[in-house]
Amino acid sequence: MPNKHFCQGPNCHTQVTQDRFLKSRGVIRGRYASTNMDYNFESGWYNNTRGKYFCSQGCKLSWLSVNMDNIEQGRPIEFIRHRRESGGYEKTSETVNHGWGDRTYTSIKRVDNRTELD
Repeated sequence: MPNKHFCQGPNCHTQVTQDRFLKSRGVIRGRYASTNMDYNFESGWYNNTRGKYFCSQGCKLSWLSVNMDNIEQGRPIEFIRHRRESGGYEKTSETVNHGWGDRTYTSIKRVDNRTELD
Protein backbone atom coordinates (compact mmCIF):
# COMPACT_ATOMS: atom_id res chain seq x y z
CA MET A 1 0.00 0.00 0.00
CA PRO A 2 1.40 3.41 -0.88
CA ASN A 3 2.53 5.80 1.81
CA LYS A 4 -0.39 8.13 1.01
CA HIS A 5 -3.69 9.21 2.53
CA PHE A 6 -6.91 8.45 0.72
CA CYS A 7 -8.42 11.42 -1.08
CA GLN A 8 -10.69 13.39 1.24
CA GLY A 9 -12.92 14.66 -1.57
CA PRO A 10 -16.61 13.97 -0.87
CA ASN A 11 -17.36 12.80 -4.41
CA CYS A 12 -14.03 11.28 -5.45
CA HIS A 13 -15.39 7.74 -5.21
CA THR A 14 -18.41 8.52 -7.41
CA GLN A 15 -16.61 10.02 -10.44
CA VAL A 16 -16.52 7.44 -13.23
CA THR A 17 -13.04 7.28 -14.78
CA GLN A 18 -10.89 4.42 -16.10
CA ASP A 19 -8.30 4.69 -13.31
CA ARG A 20 -10.94 4.54 -10.56
CA PHE A 21 -12.72 1.46 -11.97
CA LEU A 22 -11.92 -1.96 -10.48
CA LYS A 23 -13.14 -4.48 -13.04
CA SER A 24 -12.89 -7.59 -10.85
CA ARG A 25 -15.43 -6.24 -8.35
CA GLY A 26 -17.34 -3.79 -10.55
CA VAL A 27 -16.75 -0.79 -8.28
CA ILE A 28 -15.53 2.79 -8.60
CA ARG A 29 -12.93 3.57 -5.93
CA GLY A 30 -11.60 6.85 -4.60
CA ARG A 31 -8.03 7.75 -5.49
CA TYR A 32 -5.00 8.12 -3.28
CA ALA A 33 -3.84 11.64 -2.50
CA SER A 34 -1.27 12.93 -4.98
CA THR A 35 1.70 13.32 -2.59
CA ASN A 36 3.35 10.99 -0.06
CA MET A 37 2.65 11.61 3.64
CA ASP A 38 6.32 12.11 4.48
CA TYR A 39 7.11 14.58 1.67
CA ASN A 40 8.93 17.66 3.03
CA PHE A 41 7.36 20.76 1.48
CA GLU A 42 9.78 23.20 3.07
CA SER A 43 12.59 22.21 0.74
CA GLY A 44 12.13 22.90 -2.93
CA TRP A 45 9.72 24.82 -5.11
CA TYR A 46 6.82 22.35 -4.86
CA ASN A 47 5.11 23.79 -1.78
CA ASN A 48 1.74 22.07 -2.15
CA THR A 49 0.37 20.68 1.11
CA ARG A 50 -2.97 20.03 -0.65
CA GLY A 51 -1.35 17.02 -2.26
CA LYS A 52 -1.17 15.14 1.04
CA TYR A 53 -4.97 15.06 1.40
CA PHE A 54 -6.54 15.41 -2.06
CA CYS A 55 -5.99 13.85 -5.47
CA SER A 56 -6.89 17.03 -7.37
CA GLN A 57 -7.84 20.68 -7.09
CA GLY A 58 -11.47 19.74 -7.85
CA CYS A 59 -11.65 17.37 -4.87
CA LYS A 60 -10.14 20.03 -2.62
CA LEU A 61 -12.67 22.65 -3.70
CA SER A 62 -15.65 20.30 -3.35
CA TRP A 63 -14.44 19.34 0.16
CA LEU A 64 -14.19 23.01 1.08
CA SER A 65 -17.69 23.76 -0.21
CA VAL A 66 -19.14 20.88 1.85
CA ASN A 67 -17.17 21.59 5.05
CA MET A 68 -16.84 25.39 5.10
CA ASP A 69 -19.67 25.84 7.63
CA ASN A 70 -18.01 23.35 9.98
CA ILE A 71 -14.69 25.18 9.64
CA GLU A 72 -16.31 28.55 10.39
CA GLN A 73 -18.13 27.17 13.44
CA GLY A 74 -15.06 25.30 14.75
CA ARG A 75 -16.74 21.89 14.54
CA PRO A 76 -14.60 18.78 13.97
CA ILE A 77 -14.52 17.22 10.50
CA GLU A 78 -14.17 13.46 10.05
CA PHE A 79 -10.91 12.33 8.43
CA ILE A 80 -11.42 9.52 5.90
CA ARG A 81 -9.14 6.59 6.78
CA HIS A 82 -10.52 3.95 4.40
CA ARG A 83 -10.92 3.79 0.65
CA ARG A 84 -14.51 4.56 -0.32
CA GLU A 85 -16.26 2.72 -3.13
CA SER A 86 -19.39 2.98 -5.25
CA GLY A 87 -20.66 -0.37 -6.54
CA GLY A 88 -22.76 -1.53 -9.46
CA TYR A 89 -20.65 -0.71 -12.54
CA GLU A 90 -19.45 -2.71 -15.53
CA LYS A 91 -17.11 -2.05 -18.44
CA THR A 92 -18.71 -2.33 -21.88
CA SER A 93 -17.19 -2.32 -25.35
CA GLU A 94 -18.82 -1.41 -28.65
CA THR A 95 -17.26 -1.82 -32.09
CA VAL A 96 -18.38 0.63 -34.79
CA ASN A 97 -17.43 0.62 -38.47
CA HIS A 98 -16.92 4.17 -39.75
CA GLY A 99 -16.21 3.15 -43.35
CA TRP A 100 -12.43 3.47 -43.04
CA GLY A 101 -12.06 0.83 -40.33
CA ASP A 102 -13.44 -0.54 -37.12
CA ARG A 103 -13.19 1.47 -33.93
CA THR A 104 -13.82 -0.01 -30.48
CA TYR A 105 -15.23 2.30 -27.82
CA THR A 106 -15.11 1.27 -24.17
CA SER A 107 -17.12 2.85 -21.41
CA ILE A 108 -18.08 2.23 -17.80
CA LYS A 109 -21.80 2.07 -17.19
CA ARG A 110 -24.00 1.82 -14.11
CA VAL A 111 -25.70 -1.58 -13.70
CA ASP A 112 -29.12 -1.92 -12.12
CA ASN A 113 -28.94 -5.10 -10.04
CA ARG A 114 -32.49 -4.88 -8.72
CA THR A 115 -34.96 -7.47 -9.98
CA GLU A 116 -38.56 -6.56 -10.65
CA LEU A 117 -41.15 -8.86 -9.11
CA ASP A 118 -44.43 -9.34 -10.93
